[in-house]
Amino acid sequence: MATNGEEQQSQAGRHQEVGHKSLLQSDALYQYILETSVYPREPECMKELREVTAKHPWNIMTTSADEGQFLNMLLKLVNAKNTMEIGVYTGYSLLATALAIPEDGKILAMDINRENYELGLPVIQKAGVAHKIDFKEGPALPVLDQMIEDGNCHGCFDFIFVDADKDNYINYHKRLIELVKVGGLIGYDNTLWNGSVVAPPDAPMRKYVRYYRDFVLELNKALAADPRIEICMLPVGDGITLCRRIQ
Repeated sequence: MATNGEEQQSQAGRHQEVGHKSLLQSDALYQYILETSVYPREPECMKELREVTAKHPWNIMTTSADEGQFLNMLLKLVNAKNTMEIGVYTGYSLLATALAIPEDGKILAMDINRENYELGLPVIQKAGVAHKIDFKEGPALPVLDQMIEDGNCHGCFDFIFVDADKDNYINYHKRLIELVKVGGLIGYDNTLWNGSVVAPPDAPMRKYVRYYRDFVLELNKALAADPRIEICMLPVGDGITLCRRIQ
């Protein structure tokens, strides 16, 4: 049985800040991962963009450095060339993607806020990968609907990353499953939603965490039951669920 002192020490080592980008129970362990594996291998341009983003008042929205490293390696492993990103913010995950895909690779990037994207754009341009990005400002759903209606984009994407409005994740999935190729991947970010997916209904949460929690739970349930995909939920960053289209 733990003593009071041990319990206090255990609690002190856990993330208390809702929205922390790691679900690990130990700050020290997460810092070890960053300092041992992530920061030493982080490209200088990604470090610069991460530091620029850290000064932005909405910096909690950014992809964590360890998740950026994971995405970069994943894209190389699957030899992704034609990709899509819904929800860009300042472009940290976008830059990780652009660095991973080949010189003639393409990213269709969509976000409702061009101003945030342009904050990171100088860094992306300096990295020499801006030509791979086709940025569209505005809601993604009408763009997806148009691509499906046109009929020439069915199954043409190797990888799609979604880090946007959680209340539309289900709507995105209904469309993206037609646009990703068989054998291709869709990655949904924030699927553990600050750990709130296992919190009791009366647990204290920030308003935005509580509001989107049910949408994340709905998505997770739907993905688990979707026979068209294989899934793997990983506790990287705030949780990412990979979906591989199989039919």
